[in-house]
Amino acid sequence: MNFTAVRIALSGISAYRPLLDAPMLIQARQLLDACDRQAGEEALSLYTQLFYDLCAQGFSGLGDWVWEQLRYTQTPYALLAERGDSDPCLEQAACRDIYALTTLCRIDCGDYLTAMEGALSAEYKSMISGLPRWSSQVPFDFSTLTQFYKDHGCGLYARYRAFLWEDGQLIPVADPDCPKPQDLLGYELQRGQVEANTRQLVQGREANNVLLFGDGGTGKSATVKSMLYLPGMEDLRLIEIQKENLTGLPSLMRSLGGRRHKFILFIDDLAFDQDDKTYSSLKTILEGSLEKRPANVAIYATSNRRHLVRQNFSDRGSDEVDAAETISEKTALAERFGLRIPYLTMNKAGYLALVDYLADQAGIHMEAQQLHAQAMTWEIRHSGRTPRVARQFIASLHR
Repeated sequence: MNFTAVRIALSGISAYRPLLDAPMLIQARQLLDACDRQAGEEALSLYTQLFYDLCAQGFSGLGDWVWEQLRYTQTPYALLAERGDSDPCLEQAACRDIYALTTLCRIDCGDYLTAMEGALSAEYKSMISGLPRWSSQVPFDFSTLTQFYKDHGCGLYARYRAFLWEDGQLIPVADPDCPKPQDLLGYELQRGQVEANTRQLVQGREANNVLLFGDGGTGKSATVKSMLYLPGMEDLRLIEIQKENLTGLPSLMRSLGGRRHKFILFIDDLAFDQDDKTYSSLKTILEGSLEKRPANVAIYATSNRRHLVRQNFSDRGSDEVDAAETISEKTALAERFGLRIPYLTMNKAGYLALVDYLADQAGIHMEAQQLHAQAMTWEIRHSGRTPRVARQFIASLHR
């Protein structure tokens, strides 16, 4: 095996330069060098460490590890292919890099063991022959990698669908707490409006920013989160943002523009106190900034307040000359959401129908009159005829 040729090819990697700094690839290159120099004990140590690290990270071989790194590392060529653009120079560099990496991954472990055996004393022979081996299979080539970028994008957005935005950092959520659409009950009209707007976003058409407002427990947040699991929403990504992190929103939006994915920036339980000036920043972001909102981004917010900013009676009875303008300013934020959808408490008939459905799903057998009487008593004590209250009532019957 010509370890020198492989080492030289790897040193010329340019389009995927960040991979050379990954510990796994550093060890692999050091192993090549040790075998090339016939440094037997060093090669043995690097070989066994590399095997351990592959197993510890759940990979059967270097080919599997490289395949994951290539897919989920954001590089200039990956972004180029994701956009469907062309740059012959960059494409040629990426193709050459992939050839070098696949050559490394295809080296059979027997070649390393042979090199070590030749550099060590005879006492090592039986031990070396019993060393474990990793797979030399490579599950990709340049063509399949390029097609992956075109179909799925690259980087974190290709790997995860939900994120948190905290202190200017994007934190992936591997297992998001998102309800399936079939688990949501009631409010079909409201959910239909949210879905229609979201499909416009995913299809690359103009979509509105959305405000879902109304009583707690009606499923406003669940409606937004459930969009991830609707058919045809595979390119949708959800980024949840806390109100205190709104100041970093413009920079996040800039980073999302031009990506193949479509993004909902989700602000849950949005409300502002009277002296909270953060709402001015959000108002500008929604509408009024010189910078245009990317076409692949929409802001969805939920709130228990229709106008988002708390008002006092003193606002209306103050001695301010332009009191009406103050009131108008405080209601202007909600008006900048193109789609405002109310989620109000269910009527009695709808609430009891929901209770009947949930009871049947839970296998609870009770006379309808008795079930309804207990459900209404529970609702009075828990303030509201909402899906949340209905679920809590049904859960209480299992005690």
